[in-house]
Amino acid sequence: MWRGDFGQRDLGRILDAVDSNKPFAVMSGIKPEGTFHLGNKMTADDMVFFQSLSGKTTVFYAIADVEAYCDNGISFQESSKMAVQNVADILALGLDPERTVAYMQSEEMRVMRLMTIFSRGITNNMLRAIYGERPIGLYISALIQAGDILMPQLQEFGGPKPVLVPVGADQDPHIRLTRDLAARYHDEFGFIPPSSIYHRLEMALTGGFKMSKRDPSSGFTLDEDPRSAAKKVLAAFTGGRATVEEQRRLGAEADKCPVYDLYRFHFAIDDEHVQRVYDECTGGIRLCGECKQEAAALVKKYLEAHQKKRVSLLGDARELLTKNKRYLASIGE
Repeated sequence: MWRGDFGQRDLGRILDAVDSNKPFAVMSGIKPEGTFHLGNKMTADDMVFFQSLSGKTTVFYAIADVEAYCDNGISFQESSKMAVQNVADILALGLDPERTVAYMQSEEMRVMRLMTIFSRGITNNMLRAIYGERPIGLYISALIQAGDILMPQLQEFGGPKPVLVPVGADQDPHIRLTRDLAARYHDEFGFIPPSSIYHRLEMALTGGFKMSKRDPSSGFTLDEDPRSAAKKVLAAFTGGRATVEEQRRLGAEADKCPVYDLYRFHFAIDDEHVQRVYDECTGGIRLCGECKQEAAALVKKYLEAHQKKRVSLLGDARELLTKNKRYLASIGE
């Protein structure tokens, strides 16, 4: 499991497929409302990791333009433009395009057909119990997402197989709904309930519960000016003590520190580096000022390299979306 992951459902199915060299799919998606933030990166890191475990893994990546329209009023044309940016990000993070099917949700009729089928077995009260009172368009989006997750098991893609969905913990309601639908429609489609793996929600640099797009100072995106992102790290809240003397004596509280999260989930060189930062922090050896300086330098270096790579892959991203659209049309419905 990736460093940021903390929980799973039926991950054993995926590991068994790896051990027996049998096909499985990884399914994820993104609402195309902007460029990648660190939460998107955590999901992409899981996608890349599990794709790398087997040559028989296919990643399905949905551009959730229907949800973007229903939830944010983003036009389908704007979503199409942003899709290229988002796919370039996942390619820059290491996803193998030869084993990736990226598609626009609104253009994939298999997903829409599954949504229609699922709608017969779901009541408004059931959706309200899961999601609360929401506009009907967002209830529809939830059923479309279930279609996205279960589409890799259709006969056109080789039939029923284990599917892993990496998500943040706050997305678990979607997984529970989809697992229920897989069980309900097993006799008709042979669906296997999807497996899931959960990554942690990242603490805000300002000290809040999690990073938020509504508060730019709480985090940064992968296309942010590297100097600006580094400044945010230098100004970040930490798990440090009130005084240097107290920190030397008691150590800092790494598990309450968003700067430590940056090392742990994203920018440390390797696991040994993460452990060293933690031990020095909690042991009173490392002080917050020097720790933030090191983290800021790592963030700046990473973003500079990622952004350069991402720009170089924009053409590949555009080509992948076009190629996948032709492929999906060619295998029929």
